[in-house]
Amino acid sequence: MALDQVDVEQYEWRDGELQPKDGTEMSFLDHLEELRWHIIRSLIAIAAGGIILFLFRTWYFDKVILGPAFNDFPSYTWFCDFSKWAGVGEALCMTLPDFKIQAVNFAEQFITTIKLCFVGGFVIAFPFVFYEIWKFVAPGLYDEERKATRGIVFICSFLFLLGVLFGFFIIAPFATNFLMGFTASATVANNPTLSSFVLYMVMFTLPAGLIFELPIVVYFLAKLGIVTPQGMRKYRRHSIIGILLLSAVLTPPDVVTQFLIGIPLYILYEISILVAVRMSKKYEKELQ
Repeated sequence: MALDQVDVEQYEWRDGELQPKDGTEMSFLDHLEELRWHIIRSLIAIAAGGIILFLFRTWYFDKVILGPAFNDFPSYTWFCDFSKWAGVGEALCMTLPDFKIQAVNFAEQFITTIKLCFVGGFVIAFPFVFYEIWKFVAPGLYDEERKATRGIVFICSFLFLLGVLFGFFIIAPFATNFLMGFTASATVANNPTLSSFVLYMVMFTLPAGLIFELPIVVYFLAKLGIVTPQGMRKYRRHSIIGILLLSAVLTPPDVVTQFLIGIPLYILYEISILVAVRMSKKYEKELQ
């Protein structure tokens, strides 16, 4: 139902939502209309972030997107200093081989810029986008559930952005150094296209942001009784193997770097067990 087809005199803005004045529940079409406006506001926020990044596209590409492709990227210095401080010499010191990123398709730079600006706009606007989603979902929760999920917008946004930063400063440098340094034949040079390079940069960052949402996912699954702390402890060994395999996929085949990636993921798993313990107790009380 379009907004101009709704009798606006029967509704009022209350608690940030369009709600009937007589206290009755909104109809299904009214909920769809409300969802539409949440989506529109979210898209506007993403577009605004994308436009800002487009205006500063030179800095965005040189310092952010293509940052791990240069030896002066901060992570390379941090890892080398940490390696020497830890007493393992230059085990984590990396020097990228010489390579050039090239645009071979017509309008590749322009199209790639547009895509990446909106991807970056989504990352920037993620707290607002999640807030809009939560505003739509929250009215359907009970008071106890609202209290239990207080601060979820901040927590989810913080974990997502932390995961993106982890992927950008940790995963991307190691993966770039390995992939650009790997050669199957001396006659083949590594000169990736712009679209392929930025695709991998997105793969190294956005999935990490989603992985860092693991404690929140466990929170809701434990609340529904689907996941239990006993089960997570029982399959801890299996999870460790899975984390190591994931680390091996995301990083070069080096034990040091695999553990460097795997340790934060394992910490997230242990935090998720603590979350499951707390929620399972509440779930058992509700069943009594």
